[in-house]
Amino acid sequence: MSLNPDPRAPGLMLGENVAIGEDVTFGAHVVVHDGAVIGDGCIVDDHAILGKRPRLAGRSSARGDVGRLVLGDRVTVCAGAIVFAGASIGDGAIIGDQSFVRERSTIGPDSVVGRGSVVDNDVSIGARVRIQTNVYVTAMSVIEDDVFVGPGAMTTNDDTMGRHGAEYALRGATLRRACRVGGAAVLTPGVEVGEEAFVAAGALVTRNVPPRAVVMGVPARAVREVPDEDLLERLR
Repeated sequence: MSLNPDPRAPGLMLGENVAIGEDVTFGAHVVVHDGAVIGDGCIVDDHAILGKRPRLAGRSSARGDVGRLVLGDRVTVCAGAIVFAGASIGDGAIIGDQSFVRERSTIGPDSVVGRGSVVDNDVSIGARVRIQTNVYVTAMSVIEDDVFVGPGAMTTNDDTMGRHGAEYALRGATLRRACRVGGAAVLTPGVEVGEEAFVAAGALVTRNVPPRAVVMGVPARAVREVPDEDLLERLR
């Protein structure tokens, strides 16, 4: 790995074989590691790091091939954010200040990852998703299109909390299309939240949530159904 200064911005450092599109704007002290691809019209703010390679513990389950980081067109990577090699960010997406997107994760077009949020490895996020501040999306999770995740929400993927062998399969959360998860909600490993479902703030979700169900409490329980007038297609 080698980094070389580039005159396009103060303190900008570029690795080898970096592809930069047209009309890209860099802030100060940005680092772009080897092989990263940056699409047209992207904005990369101060102190962002693109294409960082993962550093894994000896027993880490996150091993796998790590290719290039690819930013689509008009992506914004805000100040202090870190986006790993092997991630793919769709057109028009925003990666918020001090957020963190790991290897082999994909973020769809026009989605937003809020300030200080973490998207762990091997996560799939669809289009127009809104992830608010300080959210943790655990490895192996799937978030479909038009999902909302409130500030401080947390997903988990390991029932044993690290006491398992190499054969153990981590189980992330699955958030189906247009569901909503309130602030500070916690989802236990393998939970699925159905289409257009609503998880109230602070809920502890320990079982699957049916489509359109409204759940709340510790543990979360269904209390009613999302009404027709509150469905996403009715609001467009």
